[in-house]
Amino acid sequence: MKILVDENMPYARELFSRTGEVVAVPGRPLPEAELRDASALMVRSVTPVNAALLADTPVKFVGTATAGTDHVDQASLQAAGIGFSAAPGCNAIAVVEYVFSALLLLAERDGFALRDRTVGIVGVGNVGSRLQARLEAWGVKTLLCDPPRADRGDTGPFHTLETLVAQADILTFHTPLNKEGRYKSWHLADAALLMALRPDTILINACRGPVVDNAALLEVLKMRGDLRVVLDVWEPEPDLSLDLLARVDIATAHIAGYTLEGKARGTTQVFEAWSAFIGQPQQVALESLLPPPEFSSITLHGELDQATLKRLAHLVYDVRRDDAPLRKAAGQPGEFDRLRRQYEERREWSSLQVICDNAASASMLKQLGFRVSLQGQPSSLPE
Repeated sequence: MKILVDENMPYARELFSRTGEVVAVPGRPLPEAELRDASALMVRSVTPVNAALLADTPVKFVGTATAGTDHVDQASLQAAGIGFSAAPGCNAIAVVEYVFSALLLLAERDGFALRDRTVGIVGVGNVGSRLQARLEAWGVKTLLCDPPRADRGDTGPFHTLETLVAQADILTFHTPLNKEGRYKSWHLADAALLMALRPDTILINACRGPVVDNAALLEVLKMRGDLRVVLDVWEPEPDLSLDLLARVDIATAHIAGYTLEGKARGTTQVFEAWSAFIGQPQQVALESLLPPPEFSSITLHGELDQATLKRLAHLVYDVRRDDAPLRKAAGQPGEFDRLRRQYEERREWSSLQVICDNAASASMLKQLGFRVSLQGQPSSLPE
């Protein structure tokens, strides 16, 4: 069996070779000739998958090593009897830590305590719920907006988007991209919403570019110098607006979810689905794939404050390392995709063990996702 895999899916060759011949190909553009004798196609978000792509091919299974699925026409796959799997939640921790890293950076730069701010979270799925948990563990008030969950009667409390706009100091989007219907998220943040934001609001988009109307955002930023903006996703990609890029505070190339752990989770989740699909179910231990981190442990004395948390978080990942390359490369053909394709290895906070002499600090760091131990006691993994 020939299995096509995106060349930027880590561990794909190692895993999928257990079940067939693996051919690694670019995701954008995908060499369609390779599909003529392929049994399976494993992609990332840069590869649109639809009926036209798979017409007259023997492909019987499509997997995307991503949480989002708006690039895959699932209805056409189902109609053609083609199996499908995504990787929900695979990069949720990575996105949460990206947002936290950005907030800690802005808090230090602008001189505010994160605990004094209210964060509005739009979309409370795998990412939003984890972000809520970590922010609240740190003592930050959150307001949640998730109409689908509210309509299902899920535990909230959930608020309207208008309430978040009126009350939140920080507004961060973590929704899927729906272009139509009751829960449409296309241009959810339009000109009217952007103009209604409270003074000095921090706006973050790390889900899908068109959730925020980028043309409207540019015009609003020309009028409102008080807003601070963090964009990891753009409209369109890869040809983002250079004018908008110059006006946002933190800009990255759709890499919020790009930790090594997150990528590996995506690959393993899709591999496990594929192996079950062909009747050869296999389970993969994520830890068996990952290399040792650059920094394995550090000792923390005393209580944990915001400045110390920032230093610990940025020891693992500082969002500025991804901001500067995008600004330098912007406008050069192919550079947006190159930054994603050649992305420097990045780990999650759980890769760092913090040895504490303060029980309260140890408890807090564990809730925030670090691996911790009290001096004289064994290491404790985050839950």
